[in-house]
Amino acid sequence: MISDEYKAAAGRYDNEDKLYKRVGRSGLKLPKVSLGLWHNFGSRDSLDNMKKLIFTAFDHGITHFDLANNYGPDMGTAEENFGRIMDRNLRAYRDEMIISTKAGYDMWKGPYGNWGSRKYLIASIDQSLERMGLDYVDIFYHHRMDPETPVEETIMALDQIVRSGKALYVGISNYNGERAAEAMKLAKEIHLPLVINQNRYSILDRTIEENGLKKFAGEAGMGIICFSPLAQGMLSEKYLDGIPEDSRIARDGRFLHAEDISPEKLEGIRKLAEIAKRRGQTLPQMALAWDLRSPEVTSVLIGASKPSQIVENLGAIENTNFTEEELREIDDISVSLAGKLDPRRHV
Repeated sequence: MISDEYKAAAGRYDNEDKLYKRVGRSGLKLPKVSLGLWHNFGSRDSLDNMKKLIFTAFDHGITHFDLANNYGPDMGTAEENFGRIMDRNLRAYRDEMIISTKAGYDMWKGPYGNWGSRKYLIASIDQSLERMGLDYVDIFYHHRMDPETPVEETIMALDQIVRSGKALYVGISNYNGERAAEAMKLAKEIHLPLVINQNRYSILDRTIEENGLKKFAGEAGMGIICFSPLAQGMLSEKYLDGIPEDSRIARDGRFLHAEDISPEKLEGIRKLAEIAKRRGQTLPQMALAWDLRSPEVTSVLIGASKPSQIVENLGAIENTNFTEEELREIDDISVSLAGKLDPRRHV
């Protein structure tokens, strides 16, 4: 059992100049690699392993921990477990940490536990703070576009949350370029610190290039933080020789299925692995570096089941430069697989 007597590594900021990047044109910086608690922090997971993951991340300068109200399973348990670890082990380091959470997906029964109404968002931030035992979060996101609630209502709710001291900054997630521009226009009018977009982005999913989000973020000075940069693990190398027993497909299977790993995808992924090898990187390191090469991208969100995965993924920041030839090769593979990719979106 992991001791509750945790003391952060003295050298955790030795790589500070290389590890952190400014969020758009805001005053906030994030580590280029952030830890997401979407998987492996729910009611079915080991608290000892959660501690190992969080301590390893923080000891290596990863200061940003990303949650949502419905992360689990069961919903809310990732925040509860993070709150336990925060209270027992990390309270002394709160001012060194960026803690983010979100609301926008289905969370509780009835008409008030979903989407983007003022009613839902304000209730959700209160519940999240209680589960985590926090006075505030550093970033609070609206988790997805709402086709029915006016964006003005959502933005005004986020503004109330900031003005009440329950969040320092706010963000949007799963917005396209058009809706992000609407949100940013309103935010600027009321001086709301809407500083970041969280969206899926990887070599195998380039939707934000197609829907205008990436272009808008660069022009507006918003940061982008990318989730699923390893395409649900398809860019992790673990599926190149079959499906391991400890893989996400074998353990969970809610978001990635065995049939997703088609022969065509495997062929393309093997070609990507060859490019990575030439660069002196693992495939996941290259995939993360490919996201981080873009000036619009502030950070990539990684998930992990083992501390060693966090350490390996951090190696991505050592080389985020690509030659034109490498980018052309990657583009050719990406385009060849585009028609075969799963359109499901993160929840």
